[in-house]
Amino acid sequence: MRQTELERGVEQILIEDERLQERVSELGEEVSADYAGRDLLLVGVLKGAVFFMADLMRRLTVPCEIDFMAISSYGASTDSSGVVRILKDLDINIEGRHVLVVEDIIDSGLTLSYLVRNLEAREPASLEVCALLTKPERRQIDVDVRYTGFEIPNRFVVGYGLDFAERYRNLPYVGVLHANLIPEGA
Repeated sequence: MRQTELERGVEQILIEDERLQERVSELGEEVSADYAGRDLLLVGVLKGAVFFMADLMRRLTVPCEIDFMAISSYGASTDSSGVVRILKDLDINIEGRHVLVVEDIIDSGLTLSYLVRNLEAREPASLEVCALLTKPERRQIDVDVRYTGFEIPNRFVVGYGLDFAERYRNLPYVGVLHANLIPEGA
């Protein structure tokens, strides 16, 4: 089988497509059970969470709405700078709403910590986090994550919405970026 140009950039497949879909289904069941009888607002963190959020939402059995935020803490680097900027804010008022932040990956925790504080100040009825991936080894600040898809090692991953320089998002699995493509210090 021939590799595509994108696949050649992947050193190893970390989480196969089938396993991703199984875990997203499990998360959908957990979230649906926990939010039974309540309207849910999913807040996707752009751009990486789009694939995960779309699949998760299709597996929910509770009424839900969606909105998106775009935040930046990396600039041109691959390591979080700790300086967070909101590039796109919510369109929906979350006061009194049950909010579930949907994130692709939690690395240092700095960006998510800022985001949660920002959203808590808007007085939602409840605020929880659902992350597809988490890297506990990289955590610099503790963040409360109610739903976690997978704990992964400290490797640079791409696919299923995760990118490197805006590429690789469209891979159907989560893979480790080839070491020779990773910039020094990443």
